[in-house]
Amino acid sequence: MKKVAIPLMCMALAACGQSQVPAPAAAPPPKVADQPANPPPPMSAQQMFDARIDAVLAGNWREAANKARDQYRHPKQTLEFFGLKPGMSLIEITPGGGWYAEVLAPLMKGDGSYTAAITIPKKPEGEAAQDKSALEKMFAGDSAQYGDAKVVQFDPKAPNLGAPNSADMVVTFRNVHNWVMGDYAPGMFKAFFDVLKPGGVLGVADHRATPGADFAKIKDSGYLPEDYVIKLATDAGFKLEGKSEINANPKDDHDHPKGVWTLPPTLALKDVDREKYLAIGESDRMTLRFVKPAGDKIFAAPADASGKPATN
Repeated sequence: MKKVAIPLMCMALAACGQSQVPAPAAAPPPKVADQPANPPPPMSAQQMFDARIDAVLAGNWREAANKARDQYRHPKQTLEFFGLKPGMSLIEITPGGGWYAEVLAPLMKGDGSYTAAITIPKKPEGEAAQDKSALEKMFAGDSAQYGDAKVVQFDPKAPNLGAPNSADMVVTFRNVHNWVMGDYAPGMFKAFFDVLKPGGVLGVADHRATPGADFAKIKDSGYLPEDYVIKLATDAGFKLEGKSEINANPKDDHDHPKGVWTLPPTLALKDVDREKYLAIGESDRMTLRFVKPAGDKIFAAPADASGKPATN
């Protein structure tokens, strides 16, 4: 027993003489970014589209003079009232110099489609030819914003805007009075009806006359009675779905020496009473939403600028 104990004791003493190696330190836990207690819900497609409208309106490709007119034309509220949504096929009728095209073409790029429908110019130096040239130059000059935009031409006396039942929405801004003066307004509204899909929307904004005004006396003033425009649309087969006061201007009494062109942006009297007309601002305008009936199915009317349901 003693012979066994001696080696064991020596082994124990040898072990005690060895230095102890410390265990490696544990790695610190990875940092985790602070997370809100209740993260916001993901944005809906419509919320994303609304944010896209804001981004487009702030776009650096827009002319500064056009941005300055947002206070009178209320583009975001107007498009929301019309019910414009991502993925729609949209036709703008007679975009003129491109005020709304500057917004609508980039907005629909990659998520829907935008088509500018312009009148076939009769004179190489006329207004229609100038508008066509300006629009084509704008589209060709910035493919990043306008690369998907399409242009179609039509004869206002026999308008054809595309294949029947092919568009989701048709919009037109401050043009109906021109068609009325040219005596081809009914045919234009019929063309809108034909190109729209059942359930499709027609959005109209134009200068509004004083209720009860004598049509014969104001026909060439640029102002139109609201009920006259509504009748043009309903006679073509549309159903009035809503009205909005988004583009109303109570300062405008509709009575000016050069009609609606007395007011900005035209200011037809030039420096005569310029400050007076600048103080009034742009014209009082009706904003109307119509729908092409699809059996008994009619889209729900959107809220107006005040947040209240639009009235029929």
